[in-house]
Amino acid sequence: MAPTFREAVTNDHHTKDVASTEDQDVDFFGSDEEDHDPEAAKAREERLREYKERKAGKSKPAAKTAVTLDVKPWDDETPMDTLEANVRAIEKDGLVWGLSKLVDVGFGIQKLQINLVMEDEKVSTVDLQAEIEEDEEHVQSTDIAAMQKL
Repeated sequence: MAPTFREAVTNDHHTKDVASTEDQDVDFFGSDEEDHDPEAAKAREERLREYKERKAGKSKPAAKTAVTLDVKPWDDETPMDTLEANVRAIEKDGLVWGLSKLVDVGFGIQKLQINLVMEDEKVSTVDLQAEIEEDEEHVQSTDIAAMQKL
């Protein structure tokens, strides 16, 4: 004889209760017993200490920035080769001068556009521009035309 609806539902709940009791014994995310095992904790601390030592031994590469700098002369009679030589004469640790070109501004005036790579920790664009502008005989002003972190 087939079970009644009530019997079928009761049997189904009983099966779920048994299954859920069995599932409670399974630890899906690891055991807490490891935390109480002194040898496992000691081994974990040793691995963590070794990791920190390796991490401390590595040095990060220096942060660098590529800059395109516009150096503007006073007028069309400013000797641009002298202006460029004065700019390139600036030497600092962490500063590397790159290619340069003369760009027409207008009315026969050209500006010097020069590329450089600098280490952010060692060289400041503000200080570099101020040092270039100290050549008041040749340089009217400087501007940063482009800047890109490397």
